[in-house]
Amino acid sequence: MLRTFADSLKQEFRGYNAAALTKDLMAGLTVAAVALPLALAFGVSSGADAAAGLITAIVAGLVMSMLSGGYYQISGPTGAMAAILMSLVASYGMDGVFIATLLAGIILLLAGILHLGRLTTFIPAPVITGFTSGIAVIIALGQIDNFFGTHSEGSTALAKLFSYGRLGFSPNLTAVGLGLFVILFMVFFPKKWNAVVPASLLSIILTTAFSIFMGLDVPAVGAIPKTLFPENRLVFGALQLKTIGTLITPALSIAILGMIESLLCGASAGRMTKVRLNSNQELIAQGVGNILLPFFGGIPATAAIARTSVAVKSGARTRLTGVFHAVGLLISMFLLAPVMSKIPLASLAGVLMVTAWRMNEWASIGYIFSHKFKGAMLEFTATMLATIIFDLTIAILVGVLIGLVFLVSRLSFIEINYEDVDMNRMHVTDPVLCQRYSNAKVVYITGPMIFANTQAVSDIALKVKGADTVLFSMRGVSNIDISCAQTLRELVEGLRSQGVDVALCGLPTHAMKMMDRTDLHEIIGDENFYWSVERVLLTNRPRPQKASA
Repeated sequence: MLRTFADSLKQEFRGYNAAALTKDLMAGLTVAAVALPLALAFGVSSGADAAAGLITAIVAGLVMSMLSGGYYQISGPTGAMAAILMSLVASYGMDGVFIATLLAGIILLLAGILHLGRLTTFIPAPVITGFTSGIAVIIALGQIDNFFGTHSEGSTALAKLFSYGRLGFSPNLTAVGLGLFVILFMVFFPKKWNAVVPASLLSIILTTAFSIFMGLDVPAVGAIPKTLFPENRLVFGALQLKTIGTLITPALSIAILGMIESLLCGASAGRMTKVRLNSNQELIAQGVGNILLPFFGGIPATAAIARTSVAVKSGARTRLTGVFHAVGLLISMFLLAPVMSKIPLASLAGVLMVTAWRMNEWASIGYIFSHKFKGAMLEFTATMLATIIFDLTIAILVGVLIGLVFLVSRLSFIEINYEDVDMNRMHVTDPVLCQRYSNAKVVYITGPMIFANTQAVSDIALKVKGADTVLFSMRGVSNIDISCAQTLRELVEGLRSQGVDVALCGLPTHAMKMMDRTDLHEIIGDENFYWSVERVLLTNRPRPQKASA
């Protein structure tokens, strides 16, 4: 693995020169401009603070970019991760977040070492779309307090929403005005200008300047420390076995989400750049980064599609783009901390609400519902609701379970068709053969002969009643399990006891192996297996004797 990573670095930096360095530098600074407001916003929305989000973006940008499985990957705090952390902060405090992040990092590191990077390919697309939409809803609900300048209580977004019933809901109209301005500004800001100056950054600059100039009484971000080692960070003394045990489940949720987000981001960017992501190396990068982040006071980080796509479109050439983006954020923290501390929380809430809306994969959702794919609709809806009501781990399990049920249902479908033999269609004029197969039937079986289809196989006896020859065309049989093998044996023996001639035609190699393993080949007889139905019809087979009563 180390050799593969070293070879990829050599390939990546081959022919690197000043022009390429300039492109990486400019792309990195462009990404930093996009990442700055998002880092602050996701830090606040997670239940931590803006400083934690900024530190996370800096450390993740440095560490994960250097170790990443694709030069284009830009990591940092994300909205999806912030949605998980809301309840974690409420239940366990920041120490719980730090420990869960450390555990998640270890899980991700082990997943990379054990080459588990392909696991996410087993999650159906509607499930991923569903939990993305569920997370978007959680993010939006979680920003109601900041957007309206109100106060709620509860460990989850839904609990906070319901708490307004007893606490009351008295919005701060000034905060609402700032939040609405940011939303409208981001929605209507021309896309061609957004490529030069991110609308999210510009809207926050404008609302912050207005708030400072007018002396508005609205909640603000608060102090931004000028250090990567704040007081509120993980210390080894907090690592107690009892605490670790209670945080395994949320750590697993963080790890699963980190894996899914990072690998999906890499797959998307890989298509854009034509450079394939090394998924296992990416998991190692995510693991190492998340192991280190808690010791800097950071929250979990993953590769982010928004920042990564900006890097690619800005001309990034190597992983130094991610490093330059982190350095740009670090400089911003030291130079702009006094100003950033005065950013209205309502402005960040506006950014997050627009981000939550854009997180939804609207094209995929529209396609699923417009084409009425019932299975996909159920997977999407169930996963989204489970994400909102429970958590990511349960949502993924629910979605995958539903997906497996539909998959088994689809894969177990078997089609059985019947046809009377017509020798004229084969242009056979031999009167002996024509007489021999005048009362023959062909049974065409397509699909897997598995436990779910034993009744359908048993029913063949009723469908061919009256025929003296039954030819099974089984070229379309993909698989035979022990249940159907036993049923087929009973079917053949039952037909033979009635004096019916039986032959099996066109069995694929895998099905023939099952015939050998279950002794069906010996029971049916080698002489009764043919390559095709046509071969049987050109053979004057002896008729079997009807079993005596």
